Amino acid sequence: MSQQTHEHRSEGTGHSSENGSFSIDEWFVVLLSRTIRDREVVFHGFGSPCAQVAMHVARHTHARDMLLVEGATYALNPDPPFIPPTGNDLSLQQGAAYRMRFEEFFDAALRGDVDRMFLSGGQIDPYGNTNVTAIGAIDRPKVKLGGGGGGCNLSATIGHLSLWTTRHRSGRTLVDQCDFVTDMGHRTPEGTHAELGFTGGGPEWLVTELGVFDYDDDGHARLRQVFPDVSLEEIKAATGFELRVAADLRPVPPPSLAELAALRAVDPLGVRRSEFAPQELTRTFTRAGNVGCAC
Repeated sequence: MSQQTHEHRSEGTGHSSENGSFSIDEWFVVLLSRTIRDREVVFHGFGSPCAQVAMHVARHTHARDMLLVEGATYALNPDPPFIPPTGNDLSLQQGAAYRMRFEEFFDAALRGDVDRMFLSGGQIDPYGNTNVTAIGAIDRPKVKLGGGGGGCNLSATIGHLSLWTTRHRSGRTLVDQCDFVTDMGHRTPEGTHAELGFTGGGPEWLVTELGVFDYDDDGHARLRQVFPDVSLEEIKAATGFELRVAADLRPVPPPSLAELAALRAVDPLGVRRSEFAPQELTRTFTRAGNVGCAC
């Protein structure tokens, strides 16, 4: 990275400033958006504001020919005036080319016509399995979560998964083994996609508030990029499985002015910030000079 990114802490709101500063929630969403390739068909699930904003950012920057499928309404390529706090808002259908029926979308995913889906979870294991069902024993859980809807089916057949969590630092999210596998990663205790007869490609990226992971040939998460205000020791302490680190570990590339402008235009209410712990939202950064879109 040729440009320097300096970190400082403040109680900012995540909006633009004269010195080119940006907040962790903005940087995080830009990183999520960069996992999307142009011309992909991309979907997000319920209750996922960071992924939802990221998809619209991608469509307004480097992936203008992607097909965006809204998670609650199944609207195709809508042009909402802003991202609302709830996923069922009528604004998310504004300007849409078409609104799919529920069964139409699942049929498309089963045929292999959906290229990417965003997934998160209360627990994420080293192979990208996610748990949004229950923490603790399934017959007597400590915490009952919302459940996966159709994620179990979709994660097995969609081409690529982009995973994310904003709770890595807690030490409770990236775990060695999920208490319950809701959505499938590269392999479960029962086998891999291929061994189980599934066609999906599994997780490709995992973005957290501490760094960016890809997946190695074994399907295991591997740290590729680190935020400038986070140490490798902090990441290791917060990760409940073996921390595999890429030989060419690098700093996370900062967002470009175009990416920040697109994000701020589509999410003026800052709904993305609802996914972050308050202490994380104090993290702001200042870039020295402009940076091209690292897409």
